[in-house]
Amino acid sequence: MCSLIARVEDGKVVRVQGDPDHPYTAGFACGKVNRDADNVNSPDRILTPLKRSGPKGSGQFTPISWDEALDEITSRWKAIIAESGPLALLGYAYSAHQGLMNRGLVNGLFHALGTSRLQAGTVCDTCCETAWDLTVGPVGGADPESVVHSDLVISWGADLAATNVHFWALVEEQKKTRGVPLVVIDPRRTRSAKAADLYLPIKIGTDAALALGVMHILVRDGHANRDYIAKCTLGFDKVEREILPRFTPARVAEITGLAVADIEKLAAMYGRAKAALIRLGEGMTRLAAGGQALRAVALLPGVSGHYGVKGGGALLLTAASCDLNYNAVRKPSGPATSRMVNHLRLGEALLTMNDPPIRAIYISANNPAVTCPEVHKVKRGLAREDLFTVVHDPFLTDTAKYADIVLPAASYLETDDLYRAYGAYWMQWGQKAAEPRGEARSNFAVAQALARRMGLADPIFSLAPQDAVKELFKGSTGPASKADPKKLLAGEPVRIAHEWDGQPFKTPSGKLEFYSEELAKQGLALPDWTEDPIEAADAEKWPLRLLTAPGYFQAHTAFSGISFLRNREGKPFCILHPDDAKARNLTDGATVRLFNDRAEVGLVLRVSDEIRPGVVLVPGQRPSSEAASGTINMLCSDRYTDIGEGATYQSTFLDVGPWPQAQQVAAE
Repeated sequence: MCSLIARVEDGKVVRVQGDPDHPYTAGFACGKVNRDADNVNSPDRILTPLKRSGPKGSGQFTPISWDEALDEITSRWKAIIAESGPLALLGYAYSAHQGLMNRGLVNGLFHALGTSRLQAGTVCDTCCETAWDLTVGPVGGADPESVVHSDLVISWGADLAATNVHFWALVEEQKKTRGVPLVVIDPRRTRSAKAADLYLPIKIGTDAALALGVMHILVRDGHANRDYIAKCTLGFDKVEREILPRFTPARVAEITGLAVADIEKLAAMYGRAKAALIRLGEGMTRLAAGGQALRAVALLPGVSGHYGVKGGGALLLTAASCDLNYNAVRKPSGPATSRMVNHLRLGEALLTMNDPPIRAIYISANNPAVTCPEVHKVKRGLAREDLFTVVHDPFLTDTAKYADIVLPAASYLETDDLYRAYGAYWMQWGQKAAEPRGEARSNFAVAQALARRMGLADPIFSLAPQDAVKELFKGSTGPASKADPKKLLAGEPVRIAHEWDGQPFKTPSGKLEFYSEELAKQGLALPDWTEDPIEAADAEKWPLRLLTAPGYFQAHTAFSGISFLRNREGKPFCILHPDDAKARNLTDGATVRLFNDRAEVGLVLRVSDEIRPGVVLVPGQRPSSEAASGTINMLCSDRYTDIGEGATYQSTFLDVGPWPQAQQVAAE
């Protein structure tokens, strides 16, 4: 959550900048958000509702009025419900750059209608969140602002300079003023890694092995905090007896590709520290054994006892400690349970689900034709002539081109909303800075309009955002519940951090769970690392492993409307180590073909040693129109992670060769 000031002239947003009075974000906004005025004013914005006038996927539309659009949507939905029941409808809405009201009420609409429901977030964070919840409990982690008390910071799988800039600024300050060392563990030598005191270029998918190896050394060298372990943890004796003996430094070095000396150095730094803070990234969990990876790293502060001190512990997300009454917006009425559709398996659901099949889909704050694994399945599903598709978006995305009706969406700068940070302990009301461009409407407004036409009488569908947000605080608990409504709606930032004496645990045992009874049912009772057999088989067949990460200027397609940022990022590209490029006779700047059994993609090649040999890095998710061909997730399977049914993007194996058209041009 960035606290921002928007400058408006003659009703037009002309500049966006950080709010210097905010205690945490402190006047700083990243290079992407600083250009959000360009996003609002982009000439590519959709300004009126559109109706398809050509084949699905062609992007051919005719402008229509809002009444025509809403009438057609609701008449089609009512007919489908009458014939096939509400399960034949699916609301496919996620987050984008929105607050709690615009994000939540679309889901509330479909919950009240009793339709099939989206199991949201599996493309993003359900693996890491579920693993965290089953280890620490559904509670936020360390306060990032407590880093002023830390004596060691470990960025584990997180490029702080790209995705957590406000915490990164605090870390840099602590390095400069107090000499706090920084360790970065990442397969890519990121901007954060370049500033590290110790950088460990770990092999993809081996984080659990490294964490268990550090535990092994902590025990060996007498740095395990036995008092803390006895008082605050469950099952460490089993891990110490059954797991740790297998993770000697030599074996961990073989698994991770790291030097024994560096593994020993990491463990020594961690063991000597009195208040080490681990900032966990989500990327390490987007692979087959991602849950075990997160779990093992999250358990480290339990061995050292750092969870018990200010400035120590681990931070994944903070949102679980913001105890608001989310159901008031997300679940105003409707059946308690319904058929679920996994976010990452939209293509499979559209192609194979029956009894009844999905006959209508409403997509907002989402671009599944780019972000989902097995994109070819998604596009085949969206191309069904018998699927009535509505997309609500500011731009004509890859997904919107398959819609029957496209609705113009307002941006976050054109809406009123409540924002709850998930990387810090703050919340704030954001007043809209300008009226929506053209005829664009917010998610909140469209959900209410559709609800009224569908005959839903829940009060939330009639309240103004300023009144609806008050429903979130009815029955809420914790620091968020103490917010003064007048100050909140005036836009004052509200700190929602718990004043904890050490990390609380909300597991069934009330302790940090090295042994999980719930995970024992899945055969994952203890943290461990074993080679995944499917990954091993794929590695035998394909010589390279995919690493995807946020681009510095094009993290995902929500920034595609900003031409300045597109130009800064350049054309969609991949990165190969010089050894891998040389072995394939590929040169920097060439168009290359990334391929496996699922698909092929054409990207521009950059040659760099910022990654290890055997890895191909693709930063950001880009529209297919910007690349030589395709989007990177065409190569990824829709296989689930071990915990949380998340996406396994990093369990993708492939090869890279010359782009055929480029070869033909060279020959001519």
